[in-house]
Amino acid sequence: MGGVTTAEPTGPALVVGLANPGPDYEGTRHNIGWEVLQELASRALPMPAGFSTHKKTNCEIAQTRLAGRQVVLARPRSYMNLSGGPTAAVAKYFSVKPTDVIVIHDEIDIDFGQVRLKRGGGEGGHNGLRSLTQSLGTRDYLRVRAGVGRPPGRMAVADFVLKRYSKLEQPDVPFLVQDAADAVELLLQHGLETAQNQVHSA
Repeated sequence: MGGVTTAEPTGPALVVGLANPGPDYEGTRHNIGWEVLQELASRALPMPAGFSTHKKTNCEIAQTRLAGRQVVLARPRSYMNLSGGPTAAVAKYFSVKPTDVIVIHDEIDIDFGQVRLKRGGGEGGHNGLRSLTQSLGTRDYLRVRAGVGRPPGRMAVADFVLKRYSKLEQPDVPFLVQDAADAVELLLQHGLETAQNQVHSA
């Protein structure tokens, strides 16, 4: 009755989009988390959500509802490799347990255009995840992994993720953003196992 799931916590869910700040990084593979966060904000009800600077946590945040849940959308204003501190601060401010944090990030170990979900695991050389793990004190946060593919040839990973998408890839980026946003909403509404079953079978 009432449409509220028994799994819903008393506080809001925290959805974090990893990215580097500033116009130089806009549209790069490393910033896919921020693009997904903006897509989620556009879906918020009863109207699209706007972000504002939350000085106490050094994040840009939007408080809204998604998939029937109260959520805080947050983007750390620090560089990627320092994103753990602001994320931990906003989680503490809104009384969100680390295990209830959903992090959206780029993933080179997944083919471009694919989305995968998991809880915990290693960081795979991703400096943003490493910072999050250190600051949250656990690896057991939820991850929405947006596949950006592997660097070609001998290109360094750091150079690859800071580049913009190829002309061949660019038309498909909006679909990747939408699919990752869909995955976040499935996590919010149904939890990890059901969301994985739907997303990974697509």
